[in-house]
Parts: sequence; C-alpha cells; structure tokens
Amino acid sequence: MRSAGRVGSCALALVLALTTGAASSAPALAAPQSSGVTVQPAGADALAAAARDRVAAMSLRERAATVVMGHIPTTDAAALGSYMQSTGIGGFLLMGANIPGDEASLRALTAALTIDPALPPLIAVDQEGGDVSRLPWDVFPSALTLKGAPAAAVQDAFAGRAALVRRAGIGVNFGIVADETDDPASFIYRRVLGTTPAAAASSVAAAVAGEEGAAASTLKHFPGHGATEADSHATIPVTPLSYQEWQATDGAPFAAGIDAGAPLLMFGHLAYTAVDPAPASMSAEWHRIAREDLGFTGIAVTDDLGMLQASGDPRYADPAANAVAALAAGNDVVLMVVSSTADTAPAIVDAIVAAVDSGALPADRLTEAAERVTALRLRLAADGRGLVPCADCAPAG
Repeated sequence: MRSAGRVGSCALALVLALTTGAASSAPALAAPQSSGVTVQPAGADALAAAARDRVAAMSLRERAATVVMGHIPTTDAAALGSYMQSTGIGGFLLMGANIPGDEASLRALTAALTIDPALPPLIAVDQEGGDVSRLPWDVFPSALTLKGAPAAAVQDAFAGRAALVRRAGIGVNFGIVADETDDPASFIYRRVLGTTPAAAASSVAAAVAGEEGAAASTLKHFPGHGATEADSHATIPVTPLSYQEWQATDGAPFAAGIDAGAPLLMFGHLAYTAVDPAPASMSAEWHRIAREDLGFTGIAVTDDLGMLQASGDPRYADPAANAVAALAAGNDVVLMVVSSTADTAPAIVDAIVAAVDSGALPADRLTEAAERVTALRLRLAADGRGLVPCADCAPAG
C-alpha cells in the first residue's frame, strides 16, 4: 500500500513540474495503465506533514513573516512583487485600490504577488457581492437579494462568485458573512445572508458548499455582529449576550459553516462581555470555543487590526503589539490594512520575532500558526493557484 507521505510527495512533485515549464498543457491524471501507478491529490495529512517539514526548515523571521497578511494600495505589479519579495510575508489582501479595470490586468497583479508558485501566498479578497464587492464584474446575487432565498440559490451564487475569484488568481475569499440579524439599524444588516439563526445557518452552509473547490471560504465576523448595532470599523462593539444565548442565536450560522468545511474563520473586533471582556480577536476564550466547542480545525484570521487602532481605544494604539497579542490569543494570520504602508508588515514581523525571543509569545504558538498557513499555501499550490491563470478563459456564467 502506498503511504500517505508518498502520495503527498507525488502530488507536490507534480506541482513543481507544472511551475517549471509544463503549465502549457494539462497534467496526466494517471500513468499508462500497464504501469499500475496513479497520481492522486495530496490529502490533508500529507499536506500537514509537508507543512511541518517546511516550517521546521524556516528561520524564526521566516516563520513570523509567514503569518502576516499585508496590504499596500497600488495596482503597480512591479511594486506589489517587490513588496512581497522584500517582506517575505505569507499573504496579501486585495482591496479596491488594488483592482484594475479588467480581469486580465488583475491576473497580472496576482501573478506578480506570487513569488514562488510552489508556495503561493494567501492572496485574499473581500468578495461578498453587493455592498462589499471588490470585483466590479461580479453580477451574481448578493445578500441584498439572497435573504430568504432557497439554499440552492445561495449555493449557485457563491459558486459563480468563487469562480470569478479563482479566475483572477485569488485563493482565499473573505466573502461569507455568517453574522445574522433582523435589525435594519445594524451596520451589518445589508450584508447578512439570513435574518434568523436558522435561515442564516442554512445559507452560510450553502455558500461554503458553493465556494468549495474554487475558493478557500472564510466565515466572518466570529462570534457575530448581530447582537449589537455598533460598527466595529469605528468602535469596539459590546454586547452582554451570554454564551448560552449566543449558541442559540449568533453562534448557529458559524457552527453550520464550520460543519460545512469552511477552512478559515475571521475573528471580529467585538466583545461579548459575559464570555470575555476582550474583543474576540484578542480573546483566547473565543479561540478555545471555536476549536473545542465548534470543532474548527482551520486557519483563524483576525479582522483588520487597523480597525482596532481606529477605535481610539488606547489599549490598541500599537498595531505591532496588537498583532503579537492576536497571535498569542490563537490567531494564525494577522491582517493589517487600515493605515498600512510598505513599512507596516516588516514592523509587525520584527515585533513577532522580538516577542518570541523574549518569551512573550511562545515559540510553539508561532510554529502552530505557521504550519496551518503553510499547509493551506501548499494546498493552493497543489490546486494550481501558483500558476498564471488562464488568459483566455470564457467568462463565468
């Protein structure tokens, strides 16, 4: 019997072959029948093992850089490539300022962001559709019209949306809002997929199913904005909702999305004071709940840490300190967008390295985070995400 490690090595070797000159033709799925050898995609265990080997060979600074997702506002492909090369960071979030006028130009930008096709970065985008839509050519239904729609309609819409994300060379979509509320006064109301826990849970699971295989789905903003009207872009919303009440209401869509297999979970900057007075993004308890109570095994990512800074709370005035605290709480990726410059990501990497050196951040916590991130990057490579996307594909329907 072929071992899992052997299967993983075959699949990863296939990726390397594709990235060194064989990309012009589709790889054979099987060797001639007489050989008795088949090529299989690397499974989760094989990718995890490969990620452990990769991370073990990294320096401390490389591990620290791996867990940082940065941003600079430009559509200059050369500048983006230089930024990724010089920082060595593991991810980049595309915002509106990074989106050129057509899909072909966007493909050129995502190719420039990919320094090593065998270990592509986590290129992410907030492609919800509707109010939050970075890709102007996305005409698929959004939460504005999907509230109350059958699960099949939600699945179809997100399958189309994820296809656009993939065509652009983007691996991760921060696009599934798992918050739920029936309050039109809430800033998140227009973006939720359901106005009751049950409806939201059904639609969130359908959205994850729709994106599967095309984009790495992200549920946001855990544990949910529905319990408060306040906007976390300007303040730190607070709710006294108990854990038991949360389980029956705001927690239901997240549980459904996790059960459906969403590989990323974004932690929001809001505080459920009956559970933890700290914002969930900085809360070890909320990370414990996600891992132990809901069974989440994927990548925990912060919402934009610049939002914490913008709240005006003096406890969160230092973005680098915020990143270290977020990692210590259990996040695997620290994201910084608001007020981010080309110097921000390197400063965060410096702070993470210093925190490990001083013992303020346990080295094994950083290693755990880096392994999770690297495993997803290897999975994207195995999917061909490190390759330049098709230049003349027919548009998604």
